Amino acid sequence: MTTHVTIIGAGLGGLTLARVLHVHGIPATVYEAEPSPTARSQGGMLDIHDYNGQLALKAADLMEEFRGLILEGRQAMRVLDSDGTVLFDKADDGTGGRPEVQRGELRQILLDSLPAGTVRWGHKVSDTRALGDGRHEVTFADGSTVVTSLLVGADGAWSRVRPLLSSATPEYTGHSVVETYLFEADTRHPAAAKTVGGGALMVPAQGKEIFAHRETGDTLHTYVGLARPLDWFAAIDFTDAAAARALIAQEFGDWAPELTSLITDGDTAPVLRHHYALPNGHRWDRVPGVTLVGDAAHLTAPNGEGANLAMLDGAELGDSLAAHPDAIEAALTEYEQVMFPRTAETAAEGAELLEALLSENAPQRLVDMFTGHDQTR
Repeated sequence: MTTHVTIIGAGLGGLTLARVLHVHGIPATVYEAEPSPTARSQGGMLDIHDYNGQLALKAADLMEEFRGLILEGRQAMRVLDSDGTVLFDKADDGTGGRPEVQRGELRQILLDSLPAGTVRWGHKVSDTRALGDGRHEVTFADGSTVVTSLLVGADGAWSRVRPLLSSATPEYTGHSVVETYLFEADTRHPAAAKTVGGGALMVPAQGKEIFAHRETGDTLHTYVGLARPLDWFAAIDFTDAAAARALIAQEFGDWAPELTSLITDGDTAPVLRHHYALPNGHRWDRVPGVTLVGDAAHLTAPNGEGANLAMLDGAELGDSLAAHPDAIEAALTEYEQVMFPRTAETAAEGAELLEALLSENAPQRLVDMFTGHDQTR
Protein backbone atom coordinates (compact mmCIF):
# COMPACT_ATOMS: atom_id res chain seq x y z
CA MET A 1 0.00 0.00 0.00
CA THR A 2 1.60 3.26 -1.12
CA THR A 3 -1.21 5.58 -0.05
CA HIS A 4 -0.04 7.97 2.64
CA VAL A 5 -2.47 8.07 5.57
CA THR A 6 -3.36 11.50 6.99
CA ILE A 7 -4.47 11.40 10.63
CA ILE A 8 -6.01 14.40 12.37
CA GLY A 9 -5.37 14.32 16.13
CA ALA A 10 -2.47 13.04 18.24
CA GLY A 11 -4.51 11.49 21.02
CA LEU A 12 -4.29 7.83 21.95
CA GLY A 13 -6.43 6.67 19.03
CA GLY A 14 -4.59 8.58 16.34
CA LEU A 15 -1.18 7.66 17.68
CA THR A 16 -2.08 3.98 18.00
CA LEU A 17 -3.20 4.00 14.37
CA ALA A 18 0.05 5.69 13.29
CA ARG A 19 2.11 3.18 15.28
CA VAL A 20 0.32 0.10 13.90
CA LEU A 21 0.68 1.47 10.38
CA HIS A 22 4.40 2.00 11.05
CA VAL A 23 4.71 -1.60 12.25
CA HIS A 24 3.28 -2.66 8.88
CA GLY A 25 5.52 -0.28 6.92
CA ILE A 26 2.71 2.08 5.91
CA PRO A 27 3.56 5.80 6.02
CA ALA A 28 1.35 8.20 7.96
CA THR A 29 1.39 11.81 9.13
CA VAL A 30 -0.44 13.00 12.24
CA TYR A 31 -1.56 16.65 12.41
CA GLU A 32 -2.17 17.96 15.92
CA ALA A 33 -3.59 21.35 16.95
CA GLU A 34 -1.54 21.61 20.15
CA PRO A 35 1.89 23.22 19.73
CA SER A 36 3.84 20.49 21.54
CA PRO A 37 3.43 17.21 23.45
CA THR A 38 3.58 19.15 26.74
CA ALA A 39 1.19 21.96 25.79
CA ARG A 40 -1.35 20.81 28.39
CA SER A 41 -1.85 18.23 31.10
CA GLN A 42 -2.74 14.84 29.66
CA GLY A 43 -5.20 13.98 32.42
CA GLY A 44 -5.12 11.37 35.12
CA MET A 45 -4.93 7.60 35.24
CA LEU A 46 -6.36 5.11 32.78
CA ASP A 47 -7.17 1.47 33.39
CA ILE A 48 -6.10 -0.36 30.24
CA HIS A 49 -8.25 -3.43 29.73
CA ASP A 50 -7.08 -6.84 28.60
CA TYR A 51 -10.01 -7.14 26.15
CA ASN A 52 -9.46 -3.91 24.18
CA GLY A 53 -6.71 -1.44 25.15
CA GLN A 54 -4.09 -4.14 25.73
CA LEU A 55 -5.02 -5.82 22.45
CA ALA A 56 -4.26 -2.51 20.74
CA LEU A 57 -0.89 -2.26 22.47
CA LYS A 58 -0.04 -5.82 21.37
CA ALA A 59 -0.85 -4.87 17.78
CA ALA A 60 1.41 -1.84 18.24
CA ASP A 61 4.20 -4.08 19.63
CA LEU A 62 4.41 -1.95 22.78
CA MET A 63 3.39 -4.33 25.56
CA GLU A 64 6.83 -4.36 27.17
CA GLU A 65 6.90 -0.57 27.32
CA PHE A 66 3.33 -0.57 28.66
CA ARG A 67 4.19 -2.98 31.46
CA GLY A 68 6.89 -0.55 32.58
CA LEU A 69 4.24 2.11 33.18
CA ILE A 70 1.88 0.09 35.36
CA LEU A 71 1.25 1.53 38.81
CA GLU A 72 1.14 -1.47 41.12
CA GLY A 73 -1.77 -1.71 43.54
CA ARG A 74 -3.97 0.85 41.80
CA GLN A 75 -6.64 -1.68 40.78
CA ALA A 76 -7.82 -1.61 44.40
CA MET A 77 -11.40 -0.36 44.61
CA ARG A 78 -13.56 1.00 47.43
CA VAL A 79 -17.24 2.01 47.46
CA LEU A 80 -18.46 4.14 50.35
CA ASP A 81 -21.78 5.56 51.41
CA SER A 82 -22.01 9.33 51.88
CA ASP A 83 -21.61 8.94 55.65
CA GLY A 84 -18.25 7.22 55.14
CA THR A 85 -19.46 3.65 55.63
CA VAL A 86 -17.40 1.20 53.58
CA LEU A 87 -19.74 -0.89 51.40
CA PHE A 88 -17.17 -2.60 49.18
CA ASP A 89 -13.42 -2.92 49.51
CA LYS A 90 -11.38 -4.97 47.05
CA ALA A 91 -7.60 -5.12 47.20
CA ASP A 92 -5.47 -5.24 44.06
CA ASP A 93 -4.31 -8.84 43.82
CA GLY A 94 -2.83 -8.35 40.37
CA THR A 95 -5.51 -10.40 38.59
CA GLY A 96 -7.97 -7.69 37.66
CA GLY A 97 -7.00 -7.34 34.00
CA ARG A 98 -7.24 -3.55 34.16
CA PRO A 99 -3.87 -2.20 35.26
CA GLU A 100 -3.61 1.55 35.80
CA VAL A 101 -1.17 3.87 34.06
CA GLN A 102 -0.81 7.62 33.74
CA ARG A 103 -2.40 8.83 30.48
CA GLY A 104 0.49 11.17 29.69
CA GLU A 105 3.07 8.39 30.06
CA LEU A 106 1.03 6.08 27.83
CA ARG A 107 0.80 8.77 25.17
CA GLN A 108 4.54 9.32 25.40
CA ILE A 109 5.47 5.70 24.65
CA LEU A 110 3.31 5.94 21.54
CA LEU A 111 5.01 9.18 20.50
CA ASP A 112 8.45 7.71 21.14
CA SER A 113 7.62 4.70 18.97
CA LEU A 114 7.01 6.80 15.83
CA PRO A 115 9.61 8.01 13.34
CA ALA A 116 10.75 11.60 13.83
CA GLY A 117 8.47 14.04 12.06
CA THR A 118 5.42 11.77 12.04
CA VAL A 119 3.50 14.22 14.25
CA ARG A 120 3.17 17.77 12.96
CA TRP A 121 2.45 19.97 15.97
CA GLY A 122 0.62 23.29 15.84
CA HIS A 123 -1.67 22.30 12.97
CA LYS A 124 -5.20 23.26 13.98
CA VAL A 125 -7.77 22.24 11.39
CA SER A 126 -10.12 24.99 10.24
CA ASP A 127 -11.89 23.17 7.40
CA THR A 128 -12.14 19.91 5.47
CA ARG A 129 -13.71 19.33 2.08
CA ALA A 130 -14.20 16.53 -0.40
CA LEU A 131 -12.45 16.82 -3.76
CA GLY A 132 -13.96 13.72 -5.37
CA ASP A 133 -12.56 10.25 -6.06
CA GLY A 134 -11.95 9.69 -2.34
CA ARG A 135 -9.57 12.65 -2.03
CA HIS A 136 -9.96 15.32 0.64
CA GLU A 137 -8.39 18.66 1.39
CA VAL A 138 -7.61 19.74 4.93
CA THR A 139 -7.11 23.44 5.64
CA PHE A 140 -5.25 24.57 8.75
CA ALA A 141 -5.63 27.75 10.76
CA ASP A 142 -2.41 29.19 9.31
CA GLY A 143 -3.83 28.87 5.79
CA SER A 144 -1.76 25.88 4.75
CA THR A 145 -3.45 22.83 3.22
CA VAL A 146 -2.85 19.15 2.63
CA VAL A 147 -4.59 16.87 0.13
CA THR A 148 -4.94 13.18 0.94
CA SER A 149 -6.59 10.08 -0.47
CA LEU A 150 -7.04 8.59 3.01
CA LEU A 151 -8.15 10.89 5.83
CA VAL A 152 -8.78 9.67 9.40
CA GLY A 153 -10.43 11.87 11.99
CA ALA A 154 -8.99 11.11 15.42
CA ASP A 155 -9.77 14.63 16.59
CA GLY A 156 -12.16 14.00 19.45
CA ALA A 157 -15.55 15.30 20.50
CA TRP A 158 -15.63 18.37 18.27
CA SER A 159 -14.09 16.68 15.26
CA ARG A 160 -13.56 18.79 12.12
CA VAL A 161 -13.47 15.60 10.05
CA ARG A 162 -16.81 14.18 11.25
CA PRO A 163 -18.97 16.53 9.09
CA LEU A 164 -17.58 14.79 5.99
CA LEU A 165 -19.43 11.68 7.15
CA SER A 166 -22.20 12.69 9.53
CA SER A 167 -24.34 15.66 10.57
CA ALA A 168 -24.46 14.43 14.19
CA THR A 169 -23.14 16.76 16.89
CA PRO A 170 -22.48 16.04 20.57
CA GLU A 171 -25.17 16.98 23.07
CA TYR A 172 -24.82 17.68 26.79
CA THR A 173 -25.55 14.59 28.89
CA GLY A 174 -26.81 16.60 31.85
CA HIS A 175 -23.76 15.60 33.89
CA SER A 176 -20.51 17.44 34.58
CA VAL A 177 -17.39 16.80 36.62
CA VAL A 178 -15.20 19.16 38.63
CA GLU A 179 -11.61 17.98 39.08
CA THR A 180 -9.01 18.87 41.67
CA TYR A 181 -5.81 17.40 43.12
CA LEU A 182 -4.46 16.87 46.62
CA PHE A 183 -0.66 16.62 46.79
CA GLU A 184 1.49 14.91 49.46
CA ALA A 185 -1.78 13.43 50.62
CA ASP A 186 -0.50 10.97 53.21
CA THR A 187 1.19 13.73 55.20
CA ARG A 188 -0.87 16.83 54.34
CA HIS A 189 -4.33 15.24 53.93
CA PRO A 190 -4.16 12.01 55.96
CA ALA A 191 -7.91 11.55 56.51
CA ALA A 192 -8.67 11.87 52.82
CA ALA A 193 -5.73 9.63 51.91
CA LYS A 194 -6.87 6.91 54.29
CA THR A 195 -10.41 7.12 52.92
CA VAL A 196 -9.30 6.77 49.30
CA GLY A 197 -6.97 3.87 50.10
CA GLY A 198 -4.46 2.51 47.60
CA GLY A 199 -6.49 2.68 44.42
CA ALA A 200 -9.88 4.15 43.51
CA LEU A 201 -12.70 5.46 45.68
CA MET A 202 -16.30 5.69 44.49
CA VAL A 203 -19.07 7.40 46.46
CA PRO A 204 -22.22 7.57 44.31
CA ALA A 205 -25.52 9.15 45.34
CA GLN A 206 -28.65 10.44 43.66
CA GLY A 207 -27.63 13.16 41.22
CA LYS A 208 -24.06 13.44 42.49
CA GLU A 209 -20.89 11.51 43.30
CA ILE A 210 -17.32 11.82 44.48
CA PHE A 211 -14.68 9.66 42.83
CA ALA A 212 -10.98 9.75 43.60
CA HIS A 213 -7.83 7.98 42.40
CA ARG A 214 -4.47 7.59 44.05
CA GLU A 215 -2.10 8.52 41.25
CA THR A 216 1.69 8.51 40.95
CA GLY A 217 3.42 8.94 44.28
CA ASP A 218 1.35 10.66 46.95
CA THR A 219 -1.24 12.42 44.78
CA LEU A 220 -5.02 12.13 45.00
CA HIS A 221 -7.07 13.10 41.94
CA THR A 222 -10.68 13.99 42.78
CA TYR A 223 -13.61 13.92 40.35
CA VAL A 224 -16.78 15.52 41.70
CA GLY A 225 -19.79 14.68 39.53
CA LEU A 226 -23.06 16.60 39.49
CA ALA A 227 -26.19 16.15 37.38
CA ARG A 228 -26.97 19.82 36.81
CA PRO A 229 -27.88 21.97 33.79
CA LEU A 230 -25.21 23.99 32.04
CA ASP A 231 -26.52 27.31 33.38
CA TRP A 232 -26.13 26.04 36.96
CA PHE A 233 -22.39 25.72 36.41
CA ALA A 234 -22.26 28.97 34.42
CA ALA A 235 -23.34 30.83 37.55
CA ILE A 236 -20.16 29.71 39.36
CA ASP A 237 -17.02 31.84 38.97
CA PHE A 238 -14.34 29.20 38.51
CA THR A 239 -11.66 31.91 38.32
CA ASP A 240 -12.17 32.27 42.10
CA ALA A 241 -10.91 28.84 43.12
CA ALA A 242 -11.79 29.05 46.81
CA ALA A 243 -15.32 30.30 46.16
CA ALA A 244 -15.92 27.68 43.47
CA ARG A 245 -14.71 24.88 45.76
CA ALA A 246 -17.01 26.14 48.52
CA LEU A 247 -20.06 26.26 46.23
CA ILE A 248 -19.43 22.77 44.90
CA ALA A 249 -18.86 21.44 48.42
CA GLN A 250 -22.23 22.88 49.50
CA GLU A 251 -23.89 20.25 47.34
CA PHE A 252 -22.35 17.64 49.66
CA GLY A 253 -23.04 19.47 52.92
CA ASP A 254 -24.32 16.43 54.82
CA TRP A 255 -21.56 14.08 53.66
CA ALA A 256 -18.73 12.83 55.88
CA PRO A 257 -15.95 15.42 56.28
CA GLU A 258 -13.25 13.00 55.09
CA LEU A 259 -15.16 12.90 51.79
CA THR A 260 -15.90 16.61 51.40
CA SER A 261 -12.25 17.36 52.19
CA LEU A 262 -11.45 15.86 48.80
CA ILE A 263 -13.17 18.98 47.44
CA THR A 264 -12.43 21.70 50.00
CA ASP A 265 -8.75 20.82 50.52
CA GLY A 266 -7.86 20.77 46.84
CA ASP A 267 -4.37 22.07 46.08
CA THR A 268 -5.26 23.07 42.52
CA ALA A 269 -7.95 25.30 41.09
CA PRO A 270 -11.07 23.25 40.31
CA VAL A 271 -11.43 22.41 36.63
CA LEU A 272 -14.94 22.06 35.18
CA ARG A 273 -15.56 19.44 32.49
CA HIS A 274 -18.99 19.08 30.89
CA HIS A 275 -19.85 15.65 29.50
CA TYR A 276 -21.20 15.44 25.97
CA ALA A 277 -22.20 12.46 23.87
CA LEU A 278 -23.07 11.58 20.30
CA PRO A 279 -26.33 9.69 19.69
CA ASN A 280 -26.06 6.09 20.81
CA GLY A 281 -25.47 3.89 17.79
CA HIS A 282 -23.96 6.76 15.79
CA ARG A 283 -22.88 5.53 12.38
CA TRP A 284 -22.57 6.75 8.81
CA ASP A 285 -22.74 5.48 5.26
CA ARG A 286 -19.41 4.64 3.66
CA VAL A 287 -17.79 7.73 2.16
CA PRO A 288 -14.70 7.00 0.04
CA GLY A 289 -11.35 7.95 1.53
CA VAL A 290 -12.37 8.99 5.04
CA THR A 291 -13.27 7.46 8.43
CA LEU A 292 -13.19 8.22 12.16
CA VAL A 293 -11.72 6.67 15.31
CA GLY A 294 -12.29 7.23 19.02
CA ASP A 295 -14.46 10.06 20.33
CA ALA A 296 -14.76 11.54 16.84
CA ALA A 297 -16.71 8.38 15.93
CA HIS A 298 -18.52 7.44 19.13
CA LEU A 299 -18.27 10.02 21.92
CA THR A 300 -20.07 8.84 25.06
CA ALA A 301 -20.36 9.89 28.66
CA PRO A 302 -17.25 8.66 30.49
CA ASN A 303 -17.62 4.94 31.25
CA GLY A 304 -14.04 3.73 31.59
CA GLU A 305 -13.91 2.52 27.99
CA GLY A 306 -13.26 5.62 25.89
CA ALA A 307 -9.47 5.57 25.72
CA ASN A 308 -9.42 1.78 25.37
CA LEU A 309 -11.89 1.87 22.49
CA ALA A 310 -10.00 4.68 20.74
CA MET A 311 -6.81 2.63 20.86
CA LEU A 312 -8.58 -0.49 19.64
CA ASP A 313 -10.16 1.51 16.81
CA GLY A 314 -6.72 2.71 15.76
CA ALA A 315 -5.17 -0.74 15.96
CA GLU A 316 -7.96 -2.47 14.05
CA LEU A 317 -8.06 0.20 11.36
CA GLY A 318 -4.29 -0.09 10.95
CA ASP A 319 -4.50 -3.88 10.70
CA SER A 320 -7.35 -3.67 8.17
CA LEU A 321 -5.40 -1.26 5.97
CA ALA A 322 -2.38 -3.56 6.11
CA ALA A 323 -4.53 -6.58 5.22
CA HIS A 324 -6.01 -4.84 2.17
CA PRO A 325 -3.07 -2.88 0.74
CA ASP A 326 -4.68 -2.40 -2.66
CA ALA A 327 -8.30 -1.96 -1.51
CA ILE A 328 -8.70 1.01 0.81
CA GLU A 329 -12.49 0.93 0.70
CA ALA A 330 -12.57 -2.76 1.61
CA ALA A 331 -10.33 -1.99 4.58
CA LEU A 332 -12.48 0.92 5.77
CA THR A 333 -15.66 -1.13 5.38
CA GLU A 334 -14.16 -4.03 7.35
CA TYR A 335 -13.10 -1.69 10.14
CA GLU A 336 -16.43 0.15 10.39
CA GLN A 337 -18.57 -3.00 10.30
CA VAL A 338 -16.80 -4.23 13.45
CA MET A 339 -16.50 -0.84 15.15
CA PHE A 340 -20.14 0.27 14.85
CA PRO A 341 -21.84 -2.54 16.83
CA ARG A 342 -19.05 -2.76 19.39
CA THR A 343 -19.22 0.92 20.30
CA ALA A 344 -23.04 0.98 20.27
CA GLU A 345 -23.06 -1.81 22.85
CA THR A 346 -20.48 -0.05 24.99
CA ALA A 347 -22.39 3.25 24.82
CA ALA A 348 -25.58 1.55 25.97
CA GLU A 349 -23.74 -0.06 28.88
CA GLY A 350 -22.19 3.29 29.78
CA ALA A 351 -25.55 5.05 29.79
CA GLU A 352 -26.92 2.31 32.06
CA LEU A 353 -23.94 2.69 34.40
CA LEU A 354 -24.35 6.47 34.61
CA GLU A 355 -28.07 6.07 35.36
CA ALA A 356 -27.26 3.59 38.11
CA LEU A 357 -24.58 5.82 39.63
CA LEU A 358 -26.96 8.77 39.89
CA SER A 359 -30.02 6.83 41.05
CA GLU A 360 -31.67 6.87 44.46
CA ASN A 361 -30.06 3.60 45.56
CA ALA A 362 -26.79 4.29 43.75
CA PRO A 363 -24.31 2.86 46.31
CA GLN A 364 -26.00 -0.52 46.51
CA ARG A 365 -26.51 -0.73 42.74
CA LEU A 366 -22.80 -0.11 42.24
CA VAL A 367 -21.85 -2.73 44.81
CA ASP A 368 -24.20 -5.19 43.12
CA MET A 369 -22.46 -4.54 39.80
CA PHE A 370 -19.08 -5.27 41.34
CA THR A 371 -20.26 -8.40 43.14
CA GLY A 372 -22.25 -9.79 40.21
CA HIS A 373 -25.67 -9.37 41.81
CA ASP A 374 -26.92 -6.45 39.71
CA GLN A 375 -30.56 -6.99 38.76
CA THR A 376 -30.75 -4.03 36.34
CA ARG A 377 -28.70 -5.55 33.54
